[in-house]
Amino acid sequence: MSEVYAARRTRLRERCNAGGSAAALVTRPANVRYLAGAAPHGAVLLLGKREDLLVSQSPPEDRPGEGRPDETLRTQVLPQPGGDPAVAAADLAGSQGADSLAIEEHHVTVARHRALASVAPGLRITDLGSAVEQLRVVKDEEEISCLRIGAEIADQALGELLESILVGRTERHLALELERRLVDHGADGPAFPTSVATGPHSGRRGHRPTDRRVEEGDFLSVCLGAAYRGYRCEIGRTFVIGTSPADWQIQLYDLVFAAQRAGREALTPGAACRDVDRAARQVLDSAGYAEGLQSLTGHGVGLEIDEDPQLAPAAMGKLDACVPVTVEPGVHLPGRGGVRIDDTLVVRPEADGGPELLTITTKELLAL
Repeated sequence: MSEVYAARRTRLRERCNAGGSAAALVTRPANVRYLAGAAPHGAVLLLGKREDLLVSQSPPEDRPGEGRPDETLRTQVLPQPGGDPAVAAADLAGSQGADSLAIEEHHVTVARHRALASVAPGLRITDLGSAVEQLRVVKDEEEISCLRIGAEIADQALGELLESILVGRTERHLALELERRLVDHGADGPAFPTSVATGPHSGRRGHRPTDRRVEEGDFLSVCLGAAYRGYRCEIGRTFVIGTSPADWQIQLYDLVFAAQRAGREALTPGAACRDVDRAARQVLDSAGYAEGLQSLTGHGVGLEIDEDPQLAPAAMGKLDACVPVTVEPGVHLPGRGGVRIDDTLVVRPEADGGPELLTITTKELLAL
């Protein structure tokens, strides 16, 4: 993997040089990990004029899920505890002869910005912007493999839960059990806080589990994800508990399923992000659910659970091949509940079979 990390840093350096910056300071943890292989707590990455350095408060530790630093990248540990690695890195950039330093202004606090300027007054500080995040959008096959394994783990955890008795158990208890099962099957941990929503809570995006107990006739919507080697995926499904679905539940489920299918089918290289959102959204709009729809249909995933691109009405840009995204439309009816269906897919050209579905748990409306 060393050559992969080196190639990523080379691409970033080329962008910096094209923008007139001799060095760059990467502070956002996910970006540090992408370029260095690991992001020890508080560590920063300096792309220096003469040498790249991982600057840290303490030596990297080999912890599950945290990755290992690129062995060709030198790590410099601060001699004094409590120091700021970013400030130390700025000082090192100046000592290497750089006259400018591009920083992630969207991640650096005002106080840290002032400290950087004061320690190296000879450096012209510029904005690196979202250059690293843009590099991260298109995944290589090793990254996609990690997402695929994470999706398999999430499918396993969800499948086992569906085989257990659910009536009478609380949302909170079910969420904790799902997260335990993720770890049991090899995940680093949950990709994000697991959402379990029952009855009138069902269908809400990002619902925080409560002590409400599962009752017969409820919709049960579940959204979970596994983190594997730092990469995070997402799956969401909706079921009916203990009895055959009511007519309104079948109709609502079929509608959301049709919207989700339309969004999935729109995932082609070159498709505008807003058009993917529109494909799913217009199915729900035409059925009279324009009010109260969530602000987006999906988003990118990777080292973070919510990355670019955004599949939303005002989203800019087009999809590339090898970009993993979620497609997750939903409808929530206040006081009654609702449906949400969520998959992680990888954009692939038609010649390669079209979008690759990573989360494969059935989307049939099951009565559990």
